[in-house]
Amino acid sequence: MKELAEPIRRLIEELKRLPGIGTKTATRLAFHLLRQPPEDVERLAAALRDARESLRTCAACHNLTDQEFCEFCRSESRNRRQVCVVESPQDIINLERTGRYQGLYHVLGGVIAPLSGVTPEQLNIKTLLARLEPNTVEEVIIATNPTAEGDATALYLAKLLKPLGVRVTRLAVGLPLGGELEYTDAGTLQHALDARREL
Repeated sequence: MKELAEPIRRLIEELKRLPGIGTKTATRLAFHLLRQPPEDVERLAAALRDARESLRTCAACHNLTDQEFCEFCRSESRNRRQVCVVESPQDIINLERTGRYQGLYHVLGGVIAPLSGVTPEQLNIKTLLARLEPNTVEEVIIATNPTAEGDATALYLAKLLKPLGVRVTRLAVGLPLGGELEYTDAGTLQHALDARREL
């Protein structure tokens, strides 16, 4: 990309650092931004700056918020007897889209991954345990991703939580809605068999 001016090259390189953005998409985004009116670009830059400066983690659940407690923890209508444990704030958005879950959340901030140097002490597990002490929570739903690290984290949490007398459940995994057995891999089928339920 030596044929491009240095500011454009820098912009493309920065855009490539975003997840899922390769050189081709970064180049397309860079030229799109350069074609926009200056006020549109400034609005985008201001939104990024504002989000970076004003967002922090919720004092209770570690979700992103611009106040001490997030909207879920402040809400009087949420079911305080359920806490859904997720890896990141982005997972909350996906669960909320279902419209089915009405409890509280707790963001771990990742999963246990010894090969990457992530230990349980680096996750928001102590604050999860502290939230359970008033004995108001009846169920903890573990919604970590169905990966080796997510499964290991779920098992670790279950061992910690079950002695506290709280019901510990895990999101079911298996066949996608509308999926066909013919095109399903063995690992997914195994999870589907393990998570089967009575009709």
